[in-house]
Amino acid sequence: MQSKAQTVAQYLAELPEERRAAISKIRDVIRKSLPKGYEEGMQYGMIGYFVPHSIFPDGYHCDPKQPLPFASLASQKNHMALYLMCIYGSESHKAWFKEAWEKTGKKLDMGKSCVRFKELEDVPLTVVGQAIKKVSVKKYVESYQATRDSAGSKPKKKVSKKAAPRRSAKKTKKKASRR
Repeated sequence: MQSKAQTVAQYLAELPEERRAAISKIRDVIRKSLPKGYEEGMQYGMIGYFVPHSIFPDGYHCDPKQPLPFASLASQKNHMALYLMCIYGSESHKAWFKEAWEKTGKKLDMGKSCVRFKELEDVPLTVVGQAIKKVSVKKYVESYQATRDSAGSKPKKKVSKKAAPRRSAKKTKKKASRR
């Protein structure tokens, strides 16, 4: 569920007290660990951490008006979520993250970049801080560009807007019998 809040303070004020406390604690860890150059603000209805246009003018390929997302923090309907794009784009960083999380004994509920949790106690804050701290703006932008370049260099399959009409088996048999 996306918030309509324009500022992080507004976003936090909307949350129920328990979620506000959890999101605020993780936010504190992220802000303390965030390498120089990233900025915090609202992005896609969540608290976002991103590479500003002043550093990477191209912005996010899906919407170039948006700065390049790095991480996000959100309160969803049934859980809270931490989105780590820096892990999504790096298999080695993702492997490190999963191993570090599992060593804490806490259960990891993770999609491609989304780490879901119900309570603050479910999150090893030191692992989150280390994951954020590991990726400088320069390293992240280079990785992002390399991924985009390699994706763009693959030949794209042409997809016809109109699918060819399918012949029924009955019509195909009739044509074969005429020959």
